[in-house]
Amino acid sequence: MDELRLYTWIAVGGTFALYFFIAWWARAGSTSDFYAAGGGVTPLQNGMAIGADWMSAASFISMAGLIAFLGYGGSVFLMGWTGGYVLLAMCLAPYMRKHGKFTVPEFIGDRYYSRTARIVAIVCLIIASMTYIIGQMKGVGVAFSRFLEVDYDHGLYIGMGVVFVYSVLGGMKGITYTQIAQYCVLIMAYTIPAIFISLQLTGNPIPQLGLGSTLADGSGVYLLDKLDMVVTDLGFKEYTTGVLGNSVNMFAYTLSLMIGTAGLPHVIMRFFTVPSVKAARSSAGYALVFIALLYTVAPAVGAMARLNLMNTIEPVAGQNLEYAERPQWFKDWEKTGLLKFEDKNGDGKVQYVADADTNEMVKVDRDIMVLANPAIANLPNWVIALVAAGGLAAALSTAAGLLLAISSSISHDLMKGILTPDMSEKNELLTGRIVMTLSILLSGYLGLNPPGFAAGTVALAFGLAASSIFPALMMGIFSKTMNSKAAIWGMCSGIGATLLYVFQHKGIMFVKGTEFLGDMDPNWFMGISPEAFGAVGALINFTVAFVILKLSAPAPQEIQDLVTNFRTPHGEVAAAHDH
Repeated sequence: MDELRLYTWIAVGGTFALYFFIAWWARAGSTSDFYAAGGGVTPLQNGMAIGADWMSAASFISMAGLIAFLGYGGSVFLMGWTGGYVLLAMCLAPYMRKHGKFTVPEFIGDRYYSRTARIVAIVCLIIASMTYIIGQMKGVGVAFSRFLEVDYDHGLYIGMGVVFVYSVLGGMKGITYTQIAQYCVLIMAYTIPAIFISLQLTGNPIPQLGLGSTLADGSGVYLLDKLDMVVTDLGFKEYTTGVLGNSVNMFAYTLSLMIGTAGLPHVIMRFFTVPSVKAARSSAGYALVFIALLYTVAPAVGAMARLNLMNTIEPVAGQNLEYAERPQWFKDWEKTGLLKFEDKNGDGKVQYVADADTNEMVKVDRDIMVLANPAIANLPNWVIALVAAGGLAAALSTAAGLLLAISSSISHDLMKGILTPDMSEKNELLTGRIVMTLSILLSGYLGLNPPGFAAGTVALAFGLAASSIFPALMMGIFSKTMNSKAAIWGMCSGIGATLLYVFQHKGIMFVKGTEFLGDMDPNWFMGISPEAFGAVGALINFTVAFVILKLSAPAPQEIQDLVTNFRTPHGEVAAAHDH
């Protein structure tokens, strides 16, 4: 066994053993433990768990890869996800925590005094969450296939098994403490290589500052200026100014990610695990700090990865890289199929240019950039192994949170709340575990047949949440008179319009794969891509809801009093989960 594989097995095996131990130690013994960790998680612990839940394979693996290839255009992910978290923390989480229920559909069912509204919310939640899980499973498969030298399918099976053990056994309680460990793993795995590479390129050990520094070669040229020169010489868009499609699409994409963030149920559920509204606000503040540690490093990781890639395979002093002399990292990623070369002109050299007819790098999957970055920079094997463990931690932590959201929506909201209200707590807990097992199997199947790539699929999930769940929550909290009929029609029209638009342009998503972010389709509405259409879907949702509200009676007085109660900051008490 070579040194890298040994280090990788130690890093990955050690972290998996830690997750299993925590899952056994914190296993759920009641529905309160399973859905909300008994409501006894401290704000600091919850902030760290939110950080892991939040920073998925898309954040760890795909985001910097997108920034590496899209440059400024890739900043929509940074701005949308970070801004959306602030929106969630300020406008939704404290009020929903004061209401004191386990799940998003339960809140919507209570607020809109309607079983139908609760069912619609369950359907919207499952659609958005399952779409999101696909990205996590893709990340698991990519990381395993490269670093443990198993094929993608077997890597995915291993990941499914790991998630099964600690999520089905532990529920929210086990997942919470596992995610705290996963946050520590992923943040070290992300920042340590970034520090090494920033030192190599700029002499500055702080990646955030290194991004704006001059190169360490004494030339006095700034890193971003050098990157702009390299990419434009090869026919690509300027790194620091290229937008994603057009400015309207950039705005819609950012807004869709932002409000989708605030509507994704697996993060909202985390605020039900703390004992009070005050603790919910505190945990939001801690989480922002923990998330910022990675998100402020991502632009530096992306830019430095692109520069290192170009320096390795692009013309240097007029000489292209001989394919026969390609470095080991190139060969390793070729084995996975995520990096492909085709010698179109038969000269035995690598050409990587913007012109598709002469570009011989026929595939550079964006998802490999963070994982390949340490090897491209010739960092020690233990650093490469740490990145593998971090990528898996990021993917598994979010997958577990999403699976719990799906499980609770079916077992708690659909079965216990609507179909079989007399179900005992023991049977509800068993049902939750069965549903989670089935969800793992389904998400594994979708991971084996993934549409697009991780961040692209995730962007679509945010659009679906933005167009359906977010408007219903906002109107439920900030409009006392919003009634059930208006909310139901709003959710249906919002997600319906978004799904219709996505499937109308499904060739972009399901056929063109990794190219969809770079190409404009003349049939797009105002140049807005399917992944950015959630913002338009949300506008449709709000519009339909308020039109119907004008044409119908307002919510009953007791519901308006309920809204007044959870919007009033006085008399906070630890919510008792009366189930």
